[in-house]
Amino acid sequence: MRRPRRQQAPKAGSRWSADVTRHSDALDLEPAIFASDDPRRIAESLKHSAQASTRRKAEPFRSAMSMLVFYINRAGRNLPAARRAVLERAKAELRRVFGRPL
Repeated sequence: MRRPRRQQAPKAGSRWSADVTRHSDALDLEPAIFASDDPRRIAESLKHSAQASTRRKAEPFRSAMSMLVFYINRAGRNLPAARRAVLERAKAELRRVFGRPL
């Protein structure tokens, strides 16, 4: 018989995913970059952050795309459709600025 999993109570006002976005160990992100309405600006900023980082473990493209996908996934259902559309276009734009096939 399986025991039910215990859930830890979250710290008041603490969100680990927001902390990861703000204090990534691999990328130094421009403040509020994911709030931008310009997919190209988001992609260019992520590219710059990934290329400038000396702490990332993967190649710059993978690190930048990973951070963008992480942000989209952690927002989940709370992400409005218009915001998700901008971020999805930013993914395509990120591929373009790194010269990757769409």
